[in-house]
Amino acid sequence: MIIEVVSENPDLRKILKIKNILENDGLIVIPTDTIYTFAASIKSKKAINRLAKIKNVKLKKANFSLICKDLGDISTYTKSIDRNIFRLMKNSLPGPFTFILNATNSVSKVFGTNKKEVGIRVPDHNFIKKLAQEISHPLICSSVNDQDEIVEYTTDPKIIFENYENDVDAVIDCGYGKNVASTVIDCTKNEPQIIRQGAGII
Repeated sequence: MIIEVVSENPDLRKILKIKNILENDGLIVIPTDTIYTFAASIKSKKAINRLAKIKNVKLKKANFSLICKDLGDISTYTKSIDRNIFRLMKNSLPGPFTFILNATNSVSKVFGTNKKEVGIRVPDHNFIKKLAQEISHPLICSSVNDQDEIVEYTTDPKIIFENYENDVDAVIDCGYGKNVASTVIDCTKNEPQIIRQGAGII
C-alpha cells in the first residue's frame, strides 16, 4: 500500500499506523532528508531478513545502517565515542550524514555475526522525527536504488511502489525525494575520514 503523508505536518494517525506495521514485522519504504530508504524495526529479525533478501545480500555481510532518534539513542549500539567525534556529530546532526562507528554486541546480535562497525543516521526530516517520537528503538535501513550497473536513486515514491509492491508492506509517500545520498564519514579510527561525499557538507 501507499500511505501519503504531508512531510511538513505528518498526521499522527498515519504515524501510528506505520508504527503498527513496523511492530508487526513489517518492511516499509520511507523518505529521509536525502533519498528514499527501506526500513525495518531493529527488533524484527523477520523484517531485517526480508530486507537482506531484497538487497540480495546475506544478513551477516549486510552494511545496513541505523536510523536513530538522536545522539542519545546510539549509546546502546556504538562503543564510546571520542570527544572530537561526538562534537562533529552533534554539530552535523540531524542532517544528511552517515557516521560509521565501532559497534557493540547489540549490533552483532541483530546481524548474527561479529559485526565491528555500524552506520548511524539521524535524518533532518519531519516525518522521521515524528515517527521516531512514537517508536522506542532505531530502524534498520538501506537505500532504495535502481537495479542496474550504475547506482541511481529512485526519487518517485509511486515508481518505488510499482517496483516493490510485492516485497514491502507500505511505501510512505512524502513527495519526490532527493537523488543524492548522505555523506558517509568513517569515525572508527583516530581521525574521521569522508569515504563518500554526498549531500552533507562538513
